[in-house]
Amino acid sequence: MINLRLALLLLLFPVYLFAQNSTKAGYVIYNTATKGKVQLADVLQAMDTADIVFFGELHDDSLGHAAELDLLKALAAKYPGKLALSMEMFETDVQPVLNEYLNDFIREKNMITDTRAWPRYKTDYRPMVELAKSNGIPVIAANAPARYTNMVTTGTFERLKVLNKAALNHLPPLPIDTATGPYYEKFVAEMGGHSAMGGMHIYQSQSLWDATMAWSIARFYKKHKDYKIMQVNGGFHSEEKMGIVAQLKNYAPKAKVVTINAYSGKNLDNPDWKELEKKGDYVILTASK
Repeated sequence: MINLRLALLLLLFPVYLFAQNSTKAGYVIYNTATKGKVQLADVLQAMDTADIVFFGELHDDSLGHAAELDLLKALAAKYPGKLALSMEMFETDVQPVLNEYLNDFIREKNMITDTRAWPRYKTDYRPMVELAKSNGIPVIAANAPARYTNMVTTGTFERLKVLNKAALNHLPPLPIDTATGPYYEKFVAEMGGHSAMGGMHIYQSQSLWDATMAWSIARFYKKHKDYKIMQVNGGFHSEEKMGIVAQLKNYAPKAKVVTINAYSGKNLDNPDWKELEKKGDYVILTASK
């Protein structure tokens, strides 16, 4: 009986530890439905009945990145051997290189160069990739190659039709869903209005970006139904369950999701719920300025 109790304590200790530390890490987590503070353990409990958790980050928020890492650690502890990490920060065409690094075939220096890693990779994303590597967690290079989104930005979706089959293998099947509606209006406002956008092609490139990430997640999900997936992306891409989350319904309509969005510069103890309540299932507020 003593050995059994010890085994249970050891199993639960990592989750307990992350739950306790989350309040001391410079960020707080709120459940937007209850408007109450929660711990990472509550997010983990929500994942029992979900397949994918979307973490919408602020790219330059170090405390937000700390929260991401805490969540990844907690998920890895709860779902050993059944977790995947999906990242906006890697593009679909570099998946083989990323896999080579995760399998310890190539040096980190070569991986960083050949995957075109983001400038802040070493401080912001390396900890997650290294945790994945040491725990055998697959990392999905989810984003559309920038050269293809640029083709759409400077033209239209029609330009993609000139690509050969090998190139198109890095993108979801055409045509891409670009339905207008709340997400389109939100995107227009973010860009500074219709006149600043200069046409639909910029929104089409955003749609390609979102659709490719959703398609990448869906491909893994369909092959690994017993896995949990943590998707990391800029907050706009999944905020209010739009963007990638909405596109996911086109590729994996039965997938169940939990959404988290992180923000800095907010009142940690008295949030503006008129602003935040629809942002995600959970919001993380950081002490970053």
